[in-house]
Amino acid sequence: MSKNNSVTRRDFVRGAALAVAAPTIISSRALGNADAPAASERLTLGFIGIGKQSSGHLSKHSGMAASQVVAVCDVHTGRRERAKNTTEKKYERLERKATVEQYVDYHELLARKDIDAVIIGVPDHWHTSIAMSAAMAGKDIYCEKPLTLTIHEAKTLLDTIRGTKRVFQTGSQQRSEGPFRQACEYIQNGRIGKIKEVWVGVGATSKPCDLPTEPTPEGLEWDMWLGQSPERGWNDVICRKASDPGQYPFNPGWRDYREYSGGYVTDWGAHHFDITQWALGMDHSGPVEVLPPGNEDDKYGAQVIYRGSKVGDEILVTHKNVVWEGEVKGRNGQVRQAKQTNGITFIGEDGKIFVNREMIVSEPDTILKEPIHEDEIHYFKSPGHHEDWMACIKTRNRPIADVEIGARSVTVCHLVNLAYWHHRKMTWDPKKWEFPGDAEANGWRDRERREKYKLPEVQTA
Repeated sequence: MSKNNSVTRRDFVRGAALAVAAPTIISSRALGNADAPAASERLTLGFIGIGKQSSGHLSKHSGMAASQVVAVCDVHTGRRERAKNTTEKKYERLERKATVEQYVDYHELLARKDIDAVIIGVPDHWHTSIAMSAAMAGKDIYCEKPLTLTIHEAKTLLDTIRGTKRVFQTGSQQRSEGPFRQACEYIQNGRIGKIKEVWVGVGATSKPCDLPTEPTPEGLEWDMWLGQSPERGWNDVICRKASDPGQYPFNPGWRDYREYSGGYVTDWGAHHFDITQWALGMDHSGPVEVLPPGNEDDKYGAQVIYRGSKVGDEILVTHKNVVWEGEVKGRNGQVRQAKQTNGITFIGEDGKIFVNREMIVSEPDTILKEPIHEDEIHYFKSPGHHEDWMACIKTRNRPIADVEIGARSVTVCHLVNLAYWHHRKMTWDPKKWEFPGDAEANGWRDRERREKYKLPEVQTA
């Protein structure tokens, strides 16, 4: 058997399974860590959506030697023009020749043959349509999480990317940052024994939009922003009129409303339910049962059940408010009691591990003091989320948060939301992407769309 097809416990893994290919080495020059390559060698990028999150991506890529931003697209004139001007000025300071074209309609950006890849940073309800169109236009894709608005969109997008053979990175950066890989390796190597429970703290679900209508500001294509969602009047909470995303609240207002998002269950859930899948080795599957909370108005308490994981026979995953309590040491050295409402607690037969972006702790604390040995399971170590994506564009490998990773993880979030919205038990078949014999629940896998904003028809090579 060749090296590229061999599998051992010492191989890296992408996702939760052992790797089936040795990692390809990409030079630092190719990743932008050396002198800038020739312009003809740079990855040419178009940005679709230039809000708060995507502005960070734009700043990063415009400073990378291996990429060149050539176009930006947004329905908001102020954001669009600001992105163009700041990027061109940055390239001028870097002594790199650059013209950044701007577009209102993303189809016009995608029609450009000189664009290799796109970064999609629009609100959740637009992810699927734009990503599908980009794939059919031959572009590789980095798309923000949560990947889709519905379960049907998740499966449809997965099929489209596989059919078009595009390189797709879901913006679930926790797979490339922080102590999450460490937590997953400890769980996969049985350091806390068989997993019995997982507590996930991600915030509450969304609600129907009830905001009043305000006069639509100039320079905003409001109907296009609404897209597939029901027609309604503009409100600044949903789509800020300020041109500088730095002036926006940390969390966008549209996230609270069901027409555009699944709330924090899909927002932070796309991170923490994603890490749960990674740790349990269920990247290509999912839970099989969905349980509602105790009362219809409960904001926490929905559960999903996993079976078939190698780290546990039946694993109960609960959406909770407080997921860890204990002592923490502040910057001044003082120790205090703290409650964590954001993060994941894995409960095994032999101990617990709690992890979020700032910390990883175990009970007993001796668990994390024993390192993972060379001959144990090791997860793929990402060079950085953007860098991993760019390397895979060159090699045509799948990135650490490939489209299936994003589609499966957001589907877990959607299942949890359905438990809150419909308050009943459901059985889920992750292989068939359906609720077996449950016509009512199967109808909840998708939503009505306005006619002119239907999903594009899939055309693959």
